[in-house]
Amino acid sequence: METSYIIETIIKIVVVLLIFSALAGFTTYAERKVLAFMQRRLGPMHVGPFGLLQVLADGIKLFTKEDIVPQNAVKPIFKIAPVIAAASAFTAMAAIPFFPAFEIFGYTVTPIISDINVGLLYVIGVASISIYAPLLAGLSSGNKWSLLGGARAAIQLLSFEVVSGLAILSPLMMIGSLSLIDINNYQDGGITGWILWTQPIAFILFLIAGFAETNRTPFDLLEHEAEVISGYATEYSGMRWGLFFIGEYANMFTVAFLTSIIFLGGFNDLWFIPGGIAILLKVVFLIFFFLWTRAAWPHIRPDQLMWLCWKVLMPVAIINILITGVVIMTL
Repeated sequence: METSYIIETIIKIVVVLLIFSALAGFTTYAERKVLAFMQRRLGPMHVGPFGLLQVLADGIKLFTKEDIVPQNAVKPIFKIAPVIAAASAFTAMAAIPFFPAFEIFGYTVTPIISDINVGLLYVIGVASISIYAPLLAGLSSGNKWSLLGGARAAIQLLSFEVVSGLAILSPLMMIGSLSLIDINNYQDGGITGWILWTQPIAFILFLIAGFAETNRTPFDLLEHEAEVISGYATEYSGMRWGLFFIGEYANMFTVAFLTSIIFLGGFNDLWFIPGGIAILLKVVFLIFFFLWTRAAWPHIRPDQLMWLCWKVLMPVAIINILITGVVIMTL
């Protein structure tokens, strides 16, 4: 039994790494196509049918591009920072139940690497380690603009971690468990049982914080595309830059799955749609929403971002917690 458990866990880890690494590349193709459609352009068209092989071409370029380490950089830290970005993103997925349990040749498979009773706390805690990636990258690059970019990224991530943590306290007060399995099972009463309807403010706050933590427009100040330089990643090239990139897109899927499980009924059956397909549809919609927002919203300034976080979102989150507590006590 112990041996089969170890083998199953290793297979799950390999599958998660392979699938989400591939999805990180494919999502870039989808993003370019969605943005092109919304802006009346074609997007990738020349490499393969409909430009599908553009993902492969970009991958080859990343792997073969010269890996430059600046002369004045703190080399060990400079090299380890991108690894932290990708490793924290994938490690956080260990406690996420992606699908309902299913059987293969009579063997029951639970699509979660580690079912721990504090799964949500684990995911948020491990994902927050990614703050060290841009911070260390900026500190070690030997470039004052990278240093400023790393500091700005750390401030943004730290600020919105507070908002996301406060946002999920209200649903957790209702459910009484930190297990993502328990949170999913709490909403097994169909679409009317979704926590979204009882905690709409928490849902909006968590989604906004997710945009900021995954560096998505309009909160994409970690690596600001409108600037001449590239923030903390200015000195990076080749696959080291690619690891930051993979970590960012992997975090998008983590936020999409967490949002689906906590607020949108998770992988419970949705009318005639099986639970596995239902959660896929929810995640795909949320990923599309991330892309849609990039095409529709302008960038905001760093001071506007901090104002929104500390003077609007955090007070609203605290008020929502107080209201939830009063309602629970009166029931």
